[in-house]
Amino acid sequence: MLNRFLITCFTMCFSVLVQAQALIPAPPQLAATAYLLMDAHTGQVLIEYDADKQIPPASLTKMMTSYIVSDEIGNGSVKMDDEVRISEKAWRMGGSKMFVKVGDRVKVSDLLRGVIIQSGNDASVALAEHVAGSEDAFVDVMNQQAELLGMQDTHFKNSTGWPAEGHLTTARDLATLGRALIRDHPEHYKIYSEKYFNFNGINQPNRNRLLWRDNSVDGIKTGHTEEAGYCLVSSAVKRGMRLIAVVTGTKSDEKRASESQKLLTYGFRYFQTHKVYGSGDVLQTEPVWFGAADQVEIAVSEDVFATIPRGGEDKLKAELVMDGELEAPLTKGQQVGKVVVQLDGTTIAEVPAVAAEAVEEGGFFKRIWDHIKRFVMGLFA
Repeated sequence: MLNRFLITCFTMCFSVLVQAQALIPAPPQLAATAYLLMDAHTGQVLIEYDADKQIPPASLTKMMTSYIVSDEIGNGSVKMDDEVRISEKAWRMGGSKMFVKVGDRVKVSDLLRGVIIQSGNDASVALAEHVAGSEDAFVDVMNQQAELLGMQDTHFKNSTGWPAEGHLTTARDLATLGRALIRDHPEHYKIYSEKYFNFNGINQPNRNRLLWRDNSVDGIKTGHTEEAGYCLVSSAVKRGMRLIAVVTGTKSDEKRASESQKLLTYGFRYFQTHKVYGSGDVLQTEPVWFGAADQVEIAVSEDVFATIPRGGEDKLKAELVMDGELEAPLTKGQQVGKVVVQLDGTTIAEVPAVAAEAVEEGGFFKRIWDHIKRFVMGLFA
């Protein structure tokens, strides 16, 4: 209990202490082995407990399986209406099943729903074999993708989450994966909100109880094995804020849902995602030496979001930090500095500042004149 108290205190200091006198209570303590709450827009962690402890992910593994299949569909290597021949290995898989039959040909679109909604181990193996030729080869891709996403403490051994030595992840890595799934494949992420899938006359419900209890919840995935306990990665959207909650190692199906709800409720009640700038917003105009134009507008390269206490917009400050004096030629979108966003003096976001337009090099006499002006100004400086 003392360890949990200290970690909770650390979490509060890290994520909300800078909120000065904001009336925010301590975060909930959950009956779970590990948990984490993240703002999906900014990646800021609001609550965490043992978030870097390696744990077996059970069927949460299928989030990566579906991510890779969506990637393959996106690059044209796989099509939703491709027909996949079901192997004996896929058919023999135990645990949660879509109930495909050996030798059948099943569309990728149906198998993807079988993975996401029904948590079918048979569907997962069938897709793995279709994408990579074998499940082992697919697992290599899973681990490569985990590394690319920055999932530093994750290692996969199969495509299903079937118990295997060394098949491990963390709450933090699962939140990272959930964020990538939502960001990179929104068209397929919609499947995670579907409550039922009927295949071959068998209608199975989505195991995520929160889909029935909270209209703001639209995913993501449940998992359960004896070793992992009952786990849930959930996501919800309210008032333009998307949160991702990871809860692992609870005692029951009901408990993983109720504990996840506590995290989401806390996050939406006391925090908000504030859009500081939109992509392309002009910040100011800066002088340019040796250019056909004497000035250039400086803009932000991407949307800038900040996770702040609800109603705390007045405590945000943004500063443009230039890399130095600007010299032509400049290309449109060329980074020339950065925008630093602070909350009560603590930096919470940094994004590149770019030239909003191209500036070509000036003619010979313009360049000579600018050299003279720069020399004279340097003398007086």
